[in-house]
Amino acid sequence: MDRIRITGGAPLNGVIPISGAKNAALPLMIASLLTREPLELHNVPRLADVQLLLRILGNHGVDAAIAGKRPGQTQETGQTIRLTAASIIDTTAPYELVSRMRASFWVLAPLVARMGHARVSLPGGCAIGTRPVDLLIMAMEKLGAKVTIEGGYVVAEAPAGGLRGAHITFPKVTVGGTHTALMGAVLAQGETVIDNAAREPEVADLAACLAAMGAKIEGAGESRIVVQGVGSLGGASHSVVPDRIETGTYAMAVAMTGGDVLLEGARPELLQAALDVLAQTGAEITATNAGVRVRRNGGGINPVDVTTEPFPGFPTDLQAQLMALLTRARGTSRIRETIFENRFMHVQELARLGARIRLDGDVAWIDGVERLTGAPVMATDLRASVSLVIAALAADGETTVNRVYHLDRGFEALEAKLGRCGAQVQRISGD
Repeated sequence: MDRIRITGGAPLNGVIPISGAKNAALPLMIASLLTREPLELHNVPRLADVQLLLRILGNHGVDAAIAGKRPGQTQETGQTIRLTAASIIDTTAPYELVSRMRASFWVLAPLVARMGHARVSLPGGCAIGTRPVDLLIMAMEKLGAKVTIEGGYVVAEAPAGGLRGAHITFPKVTVGGTHTALMGAVLAQGETVIDNAAREPEVADLAACLAAMGAKIEGAGESRIVVQGVGSLGGASHSVVPDRIETGTYAMAVAMTGGDVLLEGARPELLQAALDVLAQTGAEITATNAGVRVRRNGGGINPVDVTTEPFPGFPTDLQAQLMALLTRARGTSRIRETIFENRFMHVQELARLGARIRLDGDVAWIDGVERLTGAPVMATDLRASVSLVIAALAADGETTVNRVYHLDRGFEALEAKLGRCGAQVQRISGD
């Protein structure tokens, strides 16, 4: 199993290109099931999750063609994938595939919308919380589907004539539920109103792609979305939105180590709350035509008080990275996690590097320390793993991060991007 070895202490200076967002690319790829015509997606990151979803879509009959590299492209440059679901040959998503990636459960909506039925495995447990699918099922039932649970599978059948428009009100904000409702509603008969919809940029990106395919959607990016169902969707060409979580992650790495880095292609409006928090810690954030520039001249890191919230608030997917940064703050910081109940598993690994963190329910208190010291650590999930990388970049000596397959799920060419800015990062291949 691969490991990453990091020797800390070097500031980061240079340019880091920001990849397409994984959390946008996955639902966009799934949307290919809604049409017989080709869907061409640009700026798709080269990630393990993307490769797994290609396998899952292939199981349903989707043909995928990945464009070859063009002059000037590198491992860090997003790829173009052309997806064609001319014929759906299988409406079952098996456990052995769905269990490896929760987002693959979202195939339920387009399969039922287009084919009238689907059988999708329940995704099972999750390291950072239960993440139930009850709201996704509720959305499908509101659209008229009959849903049963049989042998660990969700079996959904559309009524005669297909799904019907409905008024869907989510009791809490859910990105997966909003994706599901959108992909079910675009081919449903009549009007669908989605209230308390997720406002995340990835939802708006999916809606923009669906609109390019011929869907009629108003209000994406707001808490109420209105969809007028259409008889069929066509093909489209769409570029995946830049990854706001990758942007925030590298911005925090610069704030942690010091230096001056341009996050090329980043869009500040996608993570303004996180950038505001970074500015409070003492980092200098500047929006430019080329992206977002982050600088810290070596001055101390200020403590902050942060609560994770749905967009446009501070994202839960940046909580672990912020915690790593605050381990070196001058004073005590407070982070309250309101989205996932088990998302503090990185705390004990940060403690191995010398961090002082106290947990009280959904609140973490971080007492800043003068220095961190390198040590072997173990990644527990995607965001936790990259928080250990951030801490290691500023720690004295050498840190080995084990189980980095978590990183490969969500960060494209991480070692190359950090290495080009002066970090001493090396991947060690496992047996």
